[in-house]
Amino acid sequence: MSLNRLRRAILVACASSALLASCGGGDVVSQLEPGRIIVFGDGLSDVGQRGTRFTVNDGSVNIWTAQLASRYGRPLTSAASGGLSYATGGARIAAKPDAAGNASTPTVKEQIDTFLATPSLKGDDMVIVGGGIGDVLAEVSRQRAGAQTQEQTFSNLAQAGREMGAQVRRLVQAGARYVVVVGSYNLGRSPWALTTRQESLLLESSRRFNEEMLVSIVDLGANVLYVDAALFFNLVTSSPPSYKFTNATDPVCTSVDPGPGIGIGAGQVNSALCTPANLPAGRDPLLYVFADPVYFTPFAHRSFGDYAYERIRQRW
Repeated sequence: MSLNRLRRAILVACASSALLASCGGGDVVSQLEPGRIIVFGDGLSDVGQRGTRFTVNDGSVNIWTAQLASRYGRPLTSAASGGLSYATGGARIAAKPDAAGNASTPTVKEQIDTFLATPSLKGDDMVIVGGGIGDVLAEVSRQRAGAQTQEQTFSNLAQAGREMGAQVRRLVQAGARYVVVVGSYNLGRSPWALTTRQESLLLESSRRFNEEMLVSIVDLGANVLYVDAALFFNLVTSSPPSYKFTNATDPVCTSVDPGPGIGIGAGQVNSALCTPANLPAGRDPLLYVFADPVYFTPFAHRSFGDYAYERIRQRW
C-alpha cells in the first residue's frame, strides 16, 4: 500500500469511528424519539416512490427504512403519496441520468432541494441520507460498455462520495440534529458481481464512494451517525446461516425486465416487478438475501433495519 493510500485508510478509519461512536463513551440510554423520519436516497431506501419497491413486493414491511420507522412507531410513506420518503430507485447523488438511464429521476441533491424549499426541519426530526448504489451501477456499467476507463470510474465515484458528503453537511447547516448516513453496501458481494465476475471492481468501486463520503463528513460527528451497510452485508453474505439465510448468491425473484430495469442492462431480473405470485414454486424468500442481482429481500431489509435501529439507539 502506498503512503498516501495508507494515510487515507487511517483517516477513513478515524472518520468511521468518530461517526459511529456515541458521545461521551460507555453505555447510552437513548432519549431520542423522533417526531418524524425523513428519507433521501436510492433504491435501497425507496418505499415505493413509483408504486413498487426494489424487493419482493409482498405487502410486508419490506424496506429497511420502513422497518426502522416501525421500530419507533412512526409512519413512513413515499413523498409521491404525501409522505416524507423521497428516496427513488436508481437515483444518483448529483449526476444524471440515473442508473437505468432515466433523466427524470430526482438525484439525492434534488430530493433535498424539494424538501428544503419549504423550511420545515424540526428539532426532533431524524433524517436519513442514503446513496451510492445508483452511482456505482451507473459508473461500472459505463466502464463495462467501454465508455470510460477504470481510473475514470473510480474518480467519478470518489466525486459522488464527496457530493453526498456535501448534501449531509447541507442538512446539518439547515438545522438537522440527527442525521443517519448510509452509503453503498459492497456490491462486490452481489449476484451481479458474481455472474459478471466483477467482484474486485465492484468492491473497489463501492469502497471509493464510501471512503470519500466518510472523509468529507469526518467533522460532523456531533450530528451525524454512519450506519455501515457494507459491514453488515459483508457479515451476512460471509455467513448466511448465522443470520438465518441459506442462499446469499442467487436472486429469489425471476421477474425479468425487458427494459433497462435496475441499471445492469436489459433482460435482467428486476425486483420492482417481483411479487409472491410470480416467485418460482418452492422458493422461500425468507431464506434468500437477494431479491434481484443487486437489491435485497424483505427479511434482509428488516434485518438491516433492526441493525440500524440498534446503532441509533446506542448513539442517541
